[in-house]
Amino acid sequence: MESWRKAGRVVRKKIALFIFLGWILLLIGDRVDELRVYQGAQIAMYTIALASIVLLTGYSGQVSLGNGAMMAVGGYAAALTLNNLGSPVWFAFVMAIVAAALFGAFLGTAAARLSGPYLAGTTLALAVGLPEIANQFDFLGGVPGLLFDVGFPPERLGEEFTQYKWFFWIATSLALLSLFITSNILQSRYGRTWRAIRSSPLAAELSGINSSRMKILAFTISSALAGLAGAVMAMTISLVTPGAYTLTLSFALVTGAVLAGVSSLPGVVLGALILVVIPEIADVVANRFGGGENLNNYLPTLIVSVLLILSVIFTPNGPGEKLRRHHHKKKA
Repeated sequence: MESWRKAGRVVRKKIALFIFLGWILLLIGDRVDELRVYQGAQIAMYTIALASIVLLTGYSGQVSLGNGAMMAVGGYAAALTLNNLGSPVWFAFVMAIVAAALFGAFLGTAAARLSGPYLAGTTLALAVGLPEIANQFDFLGGVPGLLFDVGFPPERLGEEFTQYKWFFWIATSLALLSLFITSNILQSRYGRTWRAIRSSPLAAELSGINSSRMKILAFTISSALAGLAGAVMAMTISLVTPGAYTLTLSFALVTGAVLAGVSSLPGVVLGALILVVIPEIADVVANRFGGGENLNNYLPTLIVSVLLILSVIFTPNGPGEKLRRHHHKKKA
């Protein structure tokens, strides 16, 4: 009984913390310019996407390079729902989660039998092939893609409440909700079971854990998060197109997860911030050295690649994880 009370207190504190963070973020979003608000929505989108990698790779130990493809599934599901059914925006996001989760469960059934480079190779092929497949179907919009219009913000928010602020509010709310749910899942018996499987699959099996079933569950939840991130991305660019969910996106997400600390959920905000700042840095460098449009197009990818290599060499678990361990050591 005492443990239930303690768990209840922890959950209430966490809810209060997330509500406070949401209030602070919304106040900030109301006081910065349009560009920063738009970038804030991008950070929220990347935060959700990186949380899916932390759950899948950091906890269950399954290496996936196909999260960009899962985002595409969510983006297309949301756009098709909104355009064909004329449903409310919230229902389009729900359908993005459901479609990506079902796709992830199907893929997870096969992935549960794979590990290491075999699993990474399979998901890499998915990230390469899925956008090309989308080009072949007219109902998916082909190369131009599908429009994704969430509509104007409610009039009661006032005339000064812009479209980008509306994107920011939706994206931030979804990111906070996703982090809250994910953190509770990771701290539950499911999170402990995934860690046990990652540490020693054989020992987990001998203790009565069904590793295959738990891996499929991890893939399903991770895909659902990635699908939601894909729908948020579609909202911010008002479009769902194969060109938005490229292999470069999948690699960028892996880089962000490594920089954040692949087993650190709080670090995903740091990883998301880095991914949004990289194009800004590339733009400054390109203008400084006069490289023109060519340099500006390729420099972000180069920076992402260099950061990934440096992270693997110097901080394999990510700077975020290193800072967390240093903090715990100081407390001890």
